[in-house]
Amino acid sequence: MNRVTTRDGVEIFYKDWGHGQPIVFHHGWPLSADDWDTQMLFFVQHGHRVVAFDRRGHGRSSQVSDGHDMDHYAADAAAVVEHLDLRDAVHIGHSTGGGVVARYVARHGRGRVAKSVLVSAVTPIMVKTPSNPEGLSIEVFDGFRSALAANRAQFYRDVASGPFYGFNRTGVKPLEGVIENWWRQGMMGGAKAHYDGIKAFSETDQSEDLKNIEVPTLVMHGDDDQVVPHKSAALLSIKLLKHGTLKIYPGYPHGMLTIHADVINRDLLAFIRG
Repeated sequence: MNRVTTRDGVEIFYKDWGHGQPIVFHHGWPLSADDWDTQMLFFVQHGHRVVAFDRRGHGRSSQVSDGHDMDHYAADAAAVVEHLDLRDAVHIGHSTGGGVVARYVARHGRGRVAKSVLVSAVTPIMVKTPSNPEGLSIEVFDGFRSALAANRAQFYRDVASGPFYGFNRTGVKPLEGVIENWWRQGMMGGAKAHYDGIKAFSETDQSEDLKNIEVPTLVMHGDDDQVVPHKSAALLSIKLLKHGTLKIYPGYPHGMLTIHADVINRDLLAFIRG
């Protein structure tokens, strides 16, 4: 398997397919690089080199005890990029992966990044604070932690079969394969990494990261996202970006990159080639 070892000794698993301008995919919590399979197959067939990696504690990467925060996530991404010597790359992140993209591009990406994309991203900050009154209450995330600690397997099943893909909406048919694949990816990772990751994706203020991104950035979000509400995420992020483009998808859920891959892939390709 393809692996790179970080400076603090963590083994990061990655996929690297094809040739051409590289696209690097950053997955959401608590998933793995496999969540991008549809996009990777699409873009490798359109003449791109595609790279995706499992964050520390997730998927096939080391289930280490520590370092489950945006700084380490971004540094791990930099380790993969430097190992493969990727340049002129497009970095695309979903949900927590969008936060990783923002921190990586702002702090590590100078000279290596052409464009970035934030898909249903957690930026600028999810939790409610005095400066972010529209955020979600800390009790929401405390509930995530309690459910994960009590019965992670059931919690992940409930998330995938409910709000993540909007399968709890009237008239929406649940896709069992999609639900089972989400559950499979989640259960591959480490419980402590996922528990600590809740704080990372909910309480990290990335306002300065967004302000410091110099490359063109596409912000994509569904307006029926029940996990990361677009009004306190995409609509705030776009105000902080210097070269941002906003695209809101009516009725789309948090996991739109999977169940609406045909639309998302087409729009990603247009942005990359534009």
